[in-house]
Amino acid sequence: QVQLVESGGGLVQAGGSLRLSCAASGRTFRRYAMGWFRQAPGKEREFVAAISWTDSSTSYADSVKGRFTIARDVAKNTVNLQMNSLKPEDTAVYYCAADLDRVYGSSRSREYDYWGQGTQVTVSP
Repeated sequence: QVQLVESGGGLVQAGGSLRLSCAASGRTFRRYAMGWFRQAPGKEREFVAAISWTDSSTSYADSVKGRFTIARDVAKNTVNLQMNSLKPEDTAVYYCAADLDRVYGSSRSREYDYWGQGTQVTVSP
């Protein structure tokens, strides 16, 4: 069993930055891949970023590449998402997720086993 709790969401102006954190508890944190997804009103949940549990290799959606950075802190059992140069289209509820079966984080939400409750990010024009 894994529990995930996101924090760090809020309201920011376009061009600003936010840092989301996801605190994990339960199974050994270092042994599962982690991902961030987001869901805007009326839209499907979409992949944002993922990080492996072995060499911390990362992957990003094209829409956030170069602006967002995912990183994990094994000592603190957290995975963070640094979001820079935010745009109004980044407005969504952001979720972190854990994949216990794969080394490298997938971009497919159905492959994740556990999810946090989500944190709202709103970017004003």
